[in-house]
Amino acid sequence: MFKQLIMVAGFDRYFQIAPCFRDEDSRADRSPGEFYQLDFEMSFVTQDDVFATIEPVIAGVFEEFAAGRGVTKPPFPRIAYDEAMLRYGSDKPDLRNPIEIHDVTEAFRGSGFGIFARAIEGGAVVRAVPAPGAGARPRSFFDKMNEWARGTGAAGLGYIVFADGEAKGPIAKNLDAERVGQIKAAAGLKDGDAVFFACDAAKGAARLAGAARTRLGEELDLLAKDEFRFCWIVDYPMYERDEETGKIEFSHNPFSMPQGGLEALESQDPLTIKAFQYDIVCNGVELSSGAIRNHLPEVMYKAFAIAGYAQEEVEARFSGLLSALKFGAPPHGGSAPGIDRIVMLLANEPNIREIVTFPMNQKAEDLMMRAPAEVPAERLKELHLRLDLPPE
Repeated sequence: MFKQLIMVAGFDRYFQIAPCFRDEDSRADRSPGEFYQLDFEMSFVTQDDVFATIEPVIAGVFEEFAAGRGVTKPPFPRIAYDEAMLRYGSDKPDLRNPIEIHDVTEAFRGSGFGIFARAIEGGAVVRAVPAPGAGARPRSFFDKMNEWARGTGAAGLGYIVFADGEAKGPIAKNLDAERVGQIKAAAGLKDGDAVFFACDAAKGAARLAGAARTRLGEELDLLAKDEFRFCWIVDYPMYERDEETGKIEFSHNPFSMPQGGLEALESQDPLTIKAFQYDIVCNGVELSSGAIRNHLPEVMYKAFAIAGYAQEEVEARFSGLLSALKFGAPPHGGSAPGIDRIVMLLANEPNIREIVTFPMNQKAEDLMMRAPAEVPAERLKELHLRLDLPPE
């Protein structure tokens, strides 16, 4: 919001190496609570202008410190969100991995493989994850992949092995030759390959297929060595449906400009509306999110109304930003690549804690400094706070 207010105030270019503090869980690529980013915002720009501004910076940094490793040359490839979820099962695809996921739902629809056929009638899809050269692997390889899938909460991973000129495995026995041929052609398979299947609702199938793609890339040693592969993920959905409540909610950034503007919000199914939102990804790690911002109050009111927020609530929560936008704001957008993650990739470290000088643990505790510490009662009294802690 402050970046947007700077644009409204007439400073049409802003950048800063900024410390950031967020209440977030710890992950391998995320420090709990604190990180640094190369933050920038610009007025009177399109998405293409943002990309053209940051790509030479990112590519230049990596080329300077890559120590001979390959770096994607600008312009970086752009992949629509829906395409990324279909082809890679993730909006953070590692492009060093050559495996691409394929939709083979129709090959199983009405087939003799009843488990998948019945699921498809109920709205499920089937995704095929090729395993190049895995046809010669022992049965234990496929059993371990199946056990791994069950360990993630899935029902399992079916598979077909193409070897000695024929299709083998439990699924192949329940499919006629024509359907097996459709799968083989759709997934670009040849003799000596194998293919695994994820069958679920679209989101669940993408999640399992994407994880299987990553695991197979590692197990089969398929990842390109000494490479930094960049891409942009674009055209994020503006909204999504909450699986538990069934309500429409924002999927990424509520302050982004919807593609099509107010007309799209008033005439389209909300779940079909895309936003001018984008992520830059390197080797499966998101370096930055960004967007062309929503600078029109009437569009903001409508966007929030679709997600269930009354105009009075929007004004109460975001009065500072809305008041500024009502004076007239230029179109503006930006991004903020994470410096810690850039260093983590360049240092070839799998965990961001390895490149942070004084890292906290996964509970956001500094064990050396014994922080956070218990707050004395007199400090709480000064702030008119009373603790109601659960029993230990």
